[in-house]
Amino acid sequence: MYTGRDVLHAIGGTSMVPLRRVVPSDCATILVKLEWENPTGSMKDRVALAMIECAERDGRLKPGDTVVEYTGGSTGTSLALVCAAKGYRLRIVSSDAFSREKLDHMVALGAELTLVPSEGGTFTKKLFLDMIETARGMAREPNTYWTNQLENRDSPTGYFGLAEEIWSQTEGRVDAFVQSVGTAASSHGVATILKRHKPGVRVIAVEPGESPVLSGGAPGAHQIEGIGIGYTPPLWDAGLVDGVEAVATEDAKEMARRLAREEGICAGTSSGANVIAAIREGRRLGRGACVVTLMIDSGLKYLSTDVFRRK
Repeated sequence: MYTGRDVLHAIGGTSMVPLRRVVPSDCATILVKLEWENPTGSMKDRVALAMIECAERDGRLKPGDTVVEYTGGSTGTSLALVCAAKGYRLRIVSSDAFSREKLDHMVALGAELTLVPSEGGTFTKKLFLDMIETARGMAREPNTYWTNQLENRDSPTGYFGLAEEIWSQTEGRVDAFVQSVGTAASSHGVATILKRHKPGVRVIAVEPGESPVLSGGAPGAHQIEGIGIGYTPPLWDAGLVDGVEAVATEDAKEMARRLAREEGICAGTSSGANVIAAIREGRRLGRGACVVTLMIDSGLKYLSTDVFRRK
């Protein structure tokens, strides 16, 4: 029934389904949240709405202001959705390393793009730092609010609702939650709530195998969009995490392809990494346990990349 609410009220309330064909027989049940059901096809709609509305409430963001952010595309697209719905100008700093679909989607929703060149289309610590500094310069302009997602303490609250959905949909039977780490806001926010409900629930962080910083390794170039910034993100809270899994880019890409072909679930590379790590945790916990992870965004955002492009 029509309620008169705008598009922002469509954020959240995503479905959860079990994986069947990619999961080995000695594994726990693996449940995945289909976060592409959010309006822009990404879980980042949740955090974009939280960052904007928290800033509106305390006066950091006022009518007529411009919003600025650096992003690989998913957060930028989500901010573009929120800013379009609320009437803010949005300036985005991104890079040629990210998929063309993400860049085009941001522009379609009204964002103004500034692109920072990458090193051969890979994600490196230098690229992320260059993007941040470009956004910092824009943020010095008058009447500008920089959401600054890596350091924004409002952002984990955007995922509190996601945690409550997981708790409700599993009827409290969740034994482990697995999630890739970019800003660490989603793992932080979900872990905070799940551990209030069930202190023994395990939270597993996922990072690129080529840049295993959270595991104590050295930063490196990789091709898993949206995660692995090359250093420990400010929102990272080791006290909320029970383990870290490093997944190689090519393995994550191959799992993304398998999910599409064997499960009918078309998601991005970081979602493929999530499933690999969830299966590892599921085999440790064994049959009868329940592991939840996220399909972070839609595979439609990556059709022009080598994840799905026909060779």
